[in-house]
Amino acid sequence: MEKIVFRHQEIETLPLPQLKELQRQKLQKTVEAALKTPFYKKRLNDAGIRDARDIQTEADFRKIPYTTKHDLREAFPYGMLAADKADVVRMHASSGTTGVPTVVYLTQADLDKAAELNARSCACTGSTKNDVFQNMMTYGLFTGGLMLHYGAERLGMMVIPSGSGNTKRQLQLMKDFRTTVVHATPSYLLHMYDVMKEEGFRPEDFALKKAYIGAEPHSEDIRKKIEMLYGIDAYNSYGLSEMNGPGLAFECVYKNGMHLWEDYYIGEIINPETLQPLSDGERGELVLTILERNGMPILRYRTRDLTRFIPEPCPCGRTHRRLERMTGRSDDMLIINGVNVFPSQIEEVIMKMPEIGNNYLIRVQKQGPLDKLTVKVEVTSSVFTDDTRDLENLQKRIQSNLQAVVFIRPAVELHEPGALPVSQGKAVRVIDERKES
Repeated sequence: MEKIVFRHQEIETLPLPQLKELQRQKLQKTVEAALKTPFYKKRLNDAGIRDARDIQTEADFRKIPYTTKHDLREAFPYGMLAADKADVVRMHASSGTTGVPTVVYLTQADLDKAAELNARSCACTGSTKNDVFQNMMTYGLFTGGLMLHYGAERLGMMVIPSGSGNTKRQLQLMKDFRTTVVHATPSYLLHMYDVMKEEGFRPEDFALKKAYIGAEPHSEDIRKKIEMLYGIDAYNSYGLSEMNGPGLAFECVYKNGMHLWEDYYIGEIINPETLQPLSDGERGELVLTILERNGMPILRYRTRDLTRFIPEPCPCGRTHRRLERMTGRSDDMLIINGVNVFPSQIEEVIMKMPEIGNNYLIRVQKQGPLDKLTVKVEVTSSVFTDDTRDLENLQKRIQSNLQAVVFIRPAVELHEPGALPVSQGKAVRVIDERKES
């Protein structure tokens, strides 16, 4: 991919009326593409929308029904594909609550636009082609690694695609190649600092200037701790696979909210109970429409993430509105070290195993800076024999079955029938102790 330094000042400071008009024009093209898909053709026709020109005003836009993760699973695998399959060059997927993944398709033009937007995101934090970018995010079906990788290259940075894990090697790469920018989860950076101390390194042994942190919820205190430990600036970012991953919203040098790039996305905040729109400044569920994807347009997608638009203008002069850091979810999804896990996924796996009884408990804790997921299950009496190898084998099978679905390997505890607490009302299946920590 050709290295180019993008200058987005004009689009980033576009007056609001012009930005709205740009969104309207792009939305019509997006709706036109969506009408080519089996899923949206029926969904939009049922809502009285048969032509992209039917969308002219904000009221027209709100006639478009919401899209949910369930819809994406129901349309699997190709029900939402708008481009010719021969033009698709990339597929990304994330796990679903029923084992059916949610899939997105991208053409080469889509990938180029995603790279451009991520280059803009890096540039708004002050990064330039003189920086060395070390990407510590997972590569593969997860969008978090590849998309920001492309953006960093597009901006002209030298990219070290180190991927996740192997912390000692990460540190050596940082030292040898004078890495100035890293991309990682907040919990991994805290873990890496502990390893750095164990290996006898000091922050001044490195050339690190900034970190891009995301993929898991974190507080302002965590950000400040990372900045204090490393002596760097840490920038919050937001993205999700359904919307091309990172680069959707990014902090600028002022670090006071993430600019949602509104020439690429339409953002709404709704009340998750009534589904009615909320005003800027009111906290609710974020709904997103992607305006720049030929392969698979998604309209009014309910992210389930809770946030608000910050109504005050940003000192940087950008007119694209800012999102406050996410404060939670309107569903039961857990984020474990950057991986999305639904309790219903775990339940489906374990309840298919005949050795397991009816009661189970999911426990999430902090183990140092990282998350630890433990699944406690009651097993049938016949499992408890004198041969401990039977229990060990069952434990390993449960772990393997869960890892195949949720992509991480949890700790598994086996308990005799009646050992786990029984709820006297709605069953409490998840205990998340991370906030207490």
